[in-house]
Amino acid sequence: QVQLVESGGGLVQAGGSLRLSCAASGVALHSYSMGWFRQHPGKEREFVACADWNGGSVLYADSVKGRFTIFRDNAKNTVYLQMNSLKPEDTAVYYCAKSRLDGSGLYRAIGEYDYWGQGTPVTVSS
Repeated sequence: QVQLVESGGGLVQAGGSLRLSCAASGVALHSYSMGWFRQHPGKEREFVACADWNGGSVLYADSVKGRFTIFRDNAKNTVYLQMNSLKPEDTAVYYCAKSRLDGSGLYRAIGEYDYWGQGTPVTVSS
């Protein structure tokens, strides 16, 4: 059974930092791109970041570029999202996801991912 489990979310003040982790079981991530998405209540799921199979190529949403960093440790079967300079508008439930296709592609679209974690909530207070 494939499972992705996010952790590290919580409450943080604006300007603060948080590191999210996504640990996988039941699948080896080393052949797949990994993505981070977020969702506010009543709004559509939003792309945040993507890293290719070894993290050598990355892609970010404009809203987080320069503040967030995606990286991965394939030996630990884990992908991370380092979030710095957090803003209240970053408040959301954050999800990690595995790409459906193997290879080095970078994907923004939800439909390109086949497994998702349960989400970890992040609240940024002003």
